[in-house]
Amino acid sequence: MSHSFFAVPGDLSAATGGYAYDRQVMAECAGRDFTLTHCPLPGGYPDPSDKERQQTARILAALPRGLPLLIDGLALGAFDSATIEAIHSPLVALVHHPLAYETGLPEWRRAILLTSERLALASAQRVIAVSRATANLLVEEYGVPDSKITIAEPGVARGARARGSGDHRLSLLAVGAISPRKAYPLLVEALASLPLQNWHLTIVGPVLDTSEAQKIEAIVQRHDLGAHIRLAGRIDAEALAACYDKADLFVMASLFEGYGMVVTEALARGLPIVSTTGGALDSTVPDDASLKVPPGDVAAFAGALHSLMVDRQLRTAKAEAAWQRASDLPSWAQCATMIVNVLKGVAR
Repeated sequence: MSHSFFAVPGDLSAATGGYAYDRQVMAECAGRDFTLTHCPLPGGYPDPSDKERQQTARILAALPRGLPLLIDGLALGAFDSATIEAIHSPLVALVHHPLAYETGLPEWRRAILLTSERLALASAQRVIAVSRATANLLVEEYGVPDSKITIAEPGVARGARARGSGDHRLSLLAVGAISPRKAYPLLVEALASLPLQNWHLTIVGPVLDTSEAQKIEAIVQRHDLGAHIRLAGRIDAEALAACYDKADLFVMASLFEGYGMVVTEALARGLPIVSTTGGALDSTVPDDASLKVPPGDVAAFAGALHSLMVDRQLRTAKAEAAWQRASDLPSWAQCATMIVNVLKGVAR
């Protein structure tokens, strides 16, 4: 049986796409002739304290020499040279979303992360990216040779087709942690600009940025949309499945995504989509199942929303295209196989 370690910072049960990806890959490997052992790292990444950096170096230095080590980019991208030098194993980087491309970073912080990510990626024998768009970014902005990169797109389990709200109010669904990059204020402003009243939006996801949540609530109050918008917070899998089932339209105003797992989950339920083209979304979201607009454009997003909300025939056509596309989505077994093959290759 082959064996590797998977170093992931913080709480593995956190409700974000990156952590969900990591959990699914480890679960898939559990049923194979390959062991991928979780190696917990401190939770301060991508902004670790000096104490956490030292702790990380000790943890990595203590791992058995020679066994491949997969490290989540949330930590790896913020490693300093001393932490990298503590690694005595063949290193494989997993990049969900380059740290320097997080929305709202001051330029000095972005420059530091660009430098540390380039250093870390240069030290890796192989790099796993979750999308072709992310891989292209690593080649163009980080100098990673394309031959060094493997793309392992997230899997998705195809569920029952969404039945929709079934009433006179359209049910809109947005899923993702509340942070500046997700651009929920833009979504709310776009909805507020519409003359329509027959809609309700549910936003599902934990609050990662309290100031962003306060900004959303302020916009809701200013436009008197309390009866139209619900911040559901983090909910369990059963409740989330129910939200997808009752939705008529999936919406995503994100400014940048390394992939956009929640979008493929919407496709897997046959939901029409309004999204931006930020990052990988332009390729993750099929044209025939959606209306897409440039990130950050409130008027364009409002126009796309209006088109699908008022035109039932168009909405139905997009939903049918989404349901047809669902059969082409990768499985978690395929995703894990790509990663395992990389780790086995590095071990050899």
